[in-house]
Amino acid sequence: MSVEKGQLSIHTENFLPIIKKWLYSDRDIFVRELVSNCCDAVAKRRMTGETPEDYSPRVTVRVDKEHRILSFTDDGVGMTAEEVRKYINQVAFSGANDFLEKYKDSGEQIIGHFGLGFYSAFMVADKVRIDTLSCMPGEKAVTWESDGSVEYTMEESEREEVGTTVTLYLSCEETLDQMFPHDIQVSQDLTHLDQP
Repeated sequence: MSVEKGQLSIHTENFLPIIKKWLYSDRDIFVRELVSNCCDAVAKRRMTGETPEDYSPRVTVRVDKEHRILSFTDDGVGMTAEEVRKYINQVAFSGANDFLEKYKDSGEQIIGHFGLGFYSAFMVADKVRIDTLSCMPGEKAVTWESDGSVEYTMEESEREEVGTTVTLYLSCEETLDQMFPHDIQVSQDLTHLDQP
C-alpha cells in the first residue's frame, strides 16, 4: 500500500470547527470517548473469536508532558485499511446537516452521537495519529494521520501487535496541566469484563 492522501468525507465544511467549539465547555470528554473506544475494541475482538488462549485485554493511557503527547492503546479488534476508510475517513452520517443545525446553539452534547467520539481528540490536539493492526488473519497494519483539517494521510505501517493506538500531539497546555499534573501511565486489565 502506498501513501494515501485524501479528504475526510463530511457533509458540512464546518463540522470539525463546530466539534472543537462545542467541546471546550467539557474538555475532558475526549478522554472518556477514547477510553470507551478502546473498551469497545476489546469487546469486538472477543466477539470475533480471534484471541489467543492467554488473551488478557488491556487499555493503556500514557501521558508524556515533556513531548506533549497523550496516547490511548488497546489490544482489541484493530482495523483494516478499509475499516479506517469507512469509520474514520467518512464523517458522514444520515441527516448530519440537519443534526448540526438543530443542536449547534443549544449547548447540548453531540459527542457520543453518530460515532463522533473519536473526533473529540481534535479539541486538544494539533495532530492525531492512529496506528492499528486488525486481529483478522493476513491483514496489514496501517497508520492514519490528520491535523484536524479535512486532509489526512494513510499508509502501511510496521506495527506488529494487534490493536490500536491513538496518539494525540497536544496543543492545549492548560488542559494537559490541569488533567495530568504529572507524567503518568495508566494500564487497565480488562479481564474482569463479561465475556460476550
